Amino acid sequence: MSSNNPPVEQEKLALEYVDSCNLPTTWANFRMHAFVEPATGKEHIALTLGDVADGKPVLARIHSECLTGDALFSLRCDCGPQLEMALKKIADEGRGALLYLRQEGRGIGLLNKVRAYHLQDDGADTVEANQKLGFAADLRNYSLVEPMLQHLGVHSLRLMTNNPRKLSAMEGLKVTVAEHVPLIIERNPYNDRYLNTKVSKLGHMLSPEL
Repeated sequence: MSSNNPPVEQEKLALEYVDSCNLPTTWANFRMHAFVEPATGKEHIALTLGDVADGKPVLARIHSECLTGDALFSLRCDCGPQLEMALKKIADEGRGALLYLRQEGRGIGLLNKVRAYHLQDDGADTVEANQKLGFAADLRNYSLVEPMLQHLGVHSLRLMTNNPRKLSAMEGLKVTVAEHVPLIIERNPYNDRYLNTKVSKLGHMLSPEL
């Protein structure tokens, strides 16, 4: 499957496998695999369920860390609900992978994310807030996906995402996306502008509600 955007070329980041263990969750008993970036010490994980190395396309989610949404139940974004929905879909299918990348705040880090939230409180949207802090709208690097998938023996994805940049990044990495699977969550009054900004400024494949 090819995206409509040109492939995203990103600096290749080195990644080393550390260890694996079982991780029972509300949805299923996953296998958790730990990785580390030698250059920075930053840690990343992958959760797998079933035989993902059998050569068939794997239902997968590439999820960037969002402490506020994933762990603190923030209503300002769709990250937490997307994470839960992806894990549930994988569990329902009995096979799949979730790659959890430690790239908080689209790559600006937790402290700058708090600063960005303050700017949003004062009226900026998510893209404007990042730019006011001197950052690009999205600094995430998806090259980490390649060594993780190689270690897991995954060759083809049925990728759960609404982000065209993520699809283009996979194309740039020569990672085969056999199917694009939308991951749409319910809106609320706190994330409505955030989601509309994703559509209007970042091209996310959502229906805007103005």
